[in-house]
Amino acid sequence: MGARELLAVPVLEYGDREVAETGQILRSTVGSGLHGIAIAGTDDHDEMGVYVEPAHWLLGLRSVRDSYVARSQAEGARSGPGDTDLVMYGLRKYLQLAVKGNPTALLPLFAPESQLMFCNELGHELRGLQQAFLSQEAARRFLGFMQAQRDALTNGGRKVPNRPELVERFGYDVKYASHALRLAMQGRELVQHGRLTLPMPQDERQRVLEVKSGQVRELSVVLAEIDAVAAEVVQALETGRTPLPAEPDLATIEEWAVSVYRRQ
Repeated sequence: MGARELLAVPVLEYGDREVAETGQILRSTVGSGLHGIAIAGTDDHDEMGVYVEPAHWLLGLRSVRDSYVARSQAEGARSGPGDTDLVMYGLRKYLQLAVKGNPTALLPLFAPESQLMFCNELGHELRGLQQAFLSQEAARRFLGFMQAQRDALTNGGRKVPNRPELVERFGYDVKYASHALRLAMQGRELVQHGRLTLPMPQDERQRVLEVKSGQVRELSVVLAEIDAVAAEVVQALETGRTPLPAEPDLATIEEWAVSVYRRQ
């Protein structure tokens, strides 16, 4: 499914393009469009993929990079409308991220087929294991990523908002705010229903878009909503009222990974 070619003419590139391109098994969009919260003319295009590493990378003695990165912008430059950011992970590295519940790493597993850039038989097998990756650990990871966005939003850490034009226009960085709210809502869906819906359910998507577009003028209102949703996630985890298992199904995932390397 989809074309094999990666980013055609990258300005910035790290890693082995040939290995990533010939070994890829899955690649999807992972940005705002996938979540259903893109605003025309304001968002860049993000992709994430997985490739199977050659045997000597896994069994040899040389140190190798376990990812491939390509961008249409130079180092340090902010991506804007029309730009593309691509990251491809070797299978072992990808699985390590996904079993920990990394919110972005989970997206290719749950993306609708219309958002897949490439998916072969092994990619479909990997997507078929999506439930094995979901756990209470994943829900906690969503909370962790949410908190990082919240801290950036409020300058709770050392970060300075890198979108001063949004602060000037709306009074706060609405993009950080929308990401924090989205992550909290997706964490809530995980603990309450044991699933990750993409794009987001309509009501939640609409609310995130209201924040992202600056319709919610008071930062305190947004922060209160983020905290309220996050509290629901924490309560579900603390009381055990969740369909999620405590840990991901590592045995199933590992068995599949070993079979892939043997077949490749």
